[in-house]
Amino acid sequence: MAPATAYVGLGANLGDARATLAAALRALAALRGCSGLRASSVWRTAPVDSSGPDYLNAVAALQTTLAPLELLAALQAIELRHGRERPYVNAPRTLDLDLLLHGDAVMATPQLTLPHPRLHLRAFVLQPLLELAPTLQAPGLGPLVAHLGATAGQQAQRLPG
Repeated sequence: MAPATAYVGLGANLGDARATLAAALRALAALRGCSGLRASSVWRTAPVDSSGPDYLNAVAALQTTLAPLELLAALQAIELRHGRERPYVNAPRTLDLDLLLHGDAVMATPQLTLPHPRLHLRAFVLQPLLELAPTLQAPGLGPLVAHLGATAGQQAQRLPG
């Protein structure tokens, strides 16, 4: 497969979330078929459609030769290594890795929808994503910066260092 730029959303709100995000970024950088990892700042956000403590979020960009479902499987394996459990929808989590975009791929399967169906509606995704790629466009959504207004009421705070 030709290399594609993939964007991965990272989030955690249980345990040492900052350390977990750092470990997840190291795991992403080490994935077979992936290179050139870049990461946004870490952002603190209140839970959206969820509960528990505030989340720490970030977005990573990487070049990959993995197909979307192969990359998704690798992301889910990283989540499991960090104790991810799925007791109910939107449960608090030790680590959440969402495949947001995979090149220009558009797909809808039971396992994966690309682009991620809510990436343009969540400040905790959109702000770090635009930090990495301010002019990014997504299939079916156009320029992502145009969607910032939809997240205006959601608090997202970029954390230092």
